Amino acid sequence: MEDPSPPKPFHYGWAIVLTGLAVVFSCLGLSRFSLGMLLPSMGATLGLSYSQMGLIGTGNFIGYMASVILSGFVAGLLGARWTISAGLVLVGASTAVISQADGFGQILLLYTATGLGSGLANVPMMGLVSHWFTKAFRGRAAGGMLSGNGLAIVFSGFFIPWINTVQGPEGWRSSWLVIGLICLATAGFTALVLRNDPRQMGLSPLGPEDPPSAGSPGFSTQQNSHRKIMVHLGMIYLLFGATYSVFVTFIVTAMVNERGFGEGTAGTFWAVVGGLSIFSGPLFGAISDRLGRKTGMIMVYTLFTLAYMLAAASLPNPFLYASIAIFGLAVWSIPTIMSAAVGDYMGPSLAVKAFGFITLFFGGGQIVGPALAGYLTDIFGSFGMAFGLCALLSACAVALAWFLKPPESI
Repeated sequence: MEDPSPPKPFHYGWAIVLTGLAVVFSCLGLSRFSLGMLLPSMGATLGLSYSQMGLIGTGNFIGYMASVILSGFVAGLLGARWTISAGLVLVGASTAVISQADGFGQILLLYTATGLGSGLANVPMMGLVSHWFTKAFRGRAAGGMLSGNGLAIVFSGFFIPWINTVQGPEGWRSSWLVIGLICLATAGFTALVLRNDPRQMGLSPLGPEDPPSAGSPGFSTQQNSHRKIMVHLGMIYLLFGATYSVFVTFIVTAMVNERGFGEGTAGTFWAVVGGLSIFSGPLFGAISDRLGRKTGMIMVYTLFTLAYMLAAASLPNPFLYASIAIFGLAVWSIPTIMSAAVGDYMGPSLAVKAFGFITLFFGGGQIVGPALAGYLTDIFGSFGMAFGLCALLSACAVALAWFLKPPESI
């Protein structure tokens, strides 16, 4: 008997990747990673200290961490589709209102709410990778979604300086308003396109069936080896959160205030970070699919260590350019690899819960990183100490990744 159903031109999983790219572009790429471009003008017009700038970033990460705790419960009630859409609405509304803020306290409160919405959108979205794709494709799928961060950085690197040139010192307000409107539009698109599970459309996950050893049958506190591997992954992820958040928050401010770059020139370099980062997730996701998650992590953290060392050193500008390029090439690799790794270790049914668990560590790192970096910079009068500490922590992550056990041994 022939199958009467016509062949489908593409697997709907790729529509999920496209939706995920739009979600990440909005909830993280614009709402979080535009902050580094906005801080110089915000700080100048509102009289913010480096410590206050760092605390604004930390407030966002506190909101994000709170949402990690809540996202599993909310997704259980509403499903991933509506949880992600609701998170985007919160991001859009809070960033739009930031455009009207007139002081540090208001921005801190609103940007904390932005972090809450970002987590509600991002954590379930990345967890869906393991539902729609088997192990052979998870790294590439997650990397495709995370390319949204790079596209958003390119956008902000050119758009924000242009707005500031047209509108002057208060141009950052229009930038926040535009970000809010884009996030609200993405919420509508997500509600229309996203689906929680391939079975809802009569499909199977894309890719060859996972071998029986891929993914553990459960995630229980009684399963000591499973708990240990998730804590191990969490510690590696924590060091990424603590270090990358410092770079994305302060590198533009360091270029403008310490190196004497104009805001437009710094924005161009920030756009270069974004352009390179578009390839970081798919590139290292594919490498981790082929060579293993452990090898991929070691490669990426080695690149991070080099990038932070170059940023910390008082070297001529070409070394700073190299730091920016290396960081851009590697930046979204760790979330990509982590999203795939939890599916490998825990299986699709527990991927969202496991990803939420390790994201608690990631969120903790993000909370500490910018606040500590701002404090150190106020004390030492330079970002060198902050970037140097990031290099040391990334080197520690290389060591932690070296001792990571493969999924089949768990």
